[in-house]
Amino acid sequence: MPSLIEIGIVDVLDVAFVALLLYAAIVALRTARGGLVLAGIGILLAAYVAASQIGMQLTAWLFQGFFAIFVVILVVVFQGELRQLFERIAVLGLRRGRVDLPSDPAAAALVRAVADLARTHTGALLVLEGHDPIERHVEGGIPLDARLSEPLLLSLFDKHSPGHDGAVIVRGDRLARFAVHLPLSSDFAQLGHRGTRHSAALGLAERTDALCVVVSEERGVVSLAHAGRLRELDRPELLEPALRAFLDDLSPRITRRDVLLRSLRERWLEKVAAAGIALVLWVVFVPGAQTMERAFELPVQVDNLPPGFALERVEPERVEVILEGPRRAFFLLDEATLAVELDAPLVELGRRSFELSDASVRVPETLRVKDVDPRRVRLSVRRENGAVPGAPATPPAGGGQAP
Repeated sequence: MPSLIEIGIVDVLDVAFVALLLYAAIVALRTARGGLVLAGIGILLAAYVAASQIGMQLTAWLFQGFFAIFVVILVVVFQGELRQLFERIAVLGLRRGRVDLPSDPAAAALVRAVADLARTHTGALLVLEGHDPIERHVEGGIPLDARLSEPLLLSLFDKHSPGHDGAVIVRGDRLARFAVHLPLSSDFAQLGHRGTRHSAALGLAERTDALCVVVSEERGVVSLAHAGRLRELDRPELLEPALRAFLDDLSPRITRRDVLLRSLRERWLEKVAAAGIALVLWVVFVPGAQTMERAFELPVQVDNLPPGFALERVEPERVEVILEGPRRAFFLLDEATLAVELDAPLVELGRRSFELSDASVRVPETLRVKDVDPRRVRLSVRRENGAVPGAPATPPAGGGQAP
């Protein structure tokens, strides 16, 4: 029989893997429309769990019928979002090992160009590639493959340039393409009243790990879209540290520990939600609901000893109790709540040997007693006035032997 520690490790890994899948789904489906639908599904799931736990069989049966067609509902409602989720999973195996990073002079030229564009209220959209390939998500554009420079960027986004409404793809120290069209985001909660450029920047940032730099034509404000988030910079000069942080994350010098710590800090609310949902599913379904057995060595606790008697010894002092129940009950069990209770008022009539029944074991309602070994225990007591132990206080009626 596997130990509880082994089972616990397997269950933790199981919950962690499900939580990871749920986290990926939550991030992919986290749009204005998807958020409302996910909230509705969460309410229905909570209602089903509550109905199952309190024994509302008809309600639970109806919910089971609903969840039977749940996959079809998900495909219909989240067709686009699911495709995005699968693409994100697929690119995990397509990540490039090394990324072409802009050199310090090229990064400085880009920062100066963006500051000039913001000062003149010239709209612009630049894409700096990360590990994820972006070719699947961009359309059109004109191949350029020119050295990144401030004059070239300013000319590409000049209002009289035919490609100024599109995006420029930055790859290392080169401008790979310009006049590129990016996918649009539907996260109107973040977009607010911002225009198409911001929607395109956020759309690509939702699908890849690229950094998108946007200059607003109306307000001259610089914004960054990365990891599905859109934020404005208080002033254009803040682009330099933000760009440096993005490039440092892509640097081959970064350690796995740095990646792990950063991943734990990012999107912590979604991570907590995914872990909570996975834990609830484990508690309700497999393997948390699977039945298992576990043996405990419990002391015998003597209760209701008659006045005038003192307990000297219990033989044996501990008994083996085998409990049966769902895994989740053992995982959450506090062993201090377990006890073998022996009711001893018959000691006054001379009884010293007692039978232990399943009812003698105090266990939570989620567990049941399968066996107790040994079933019989013997008490050694003495009278507090010094009488011989084992002598009855009052002779049994009819002069017979006490039981």
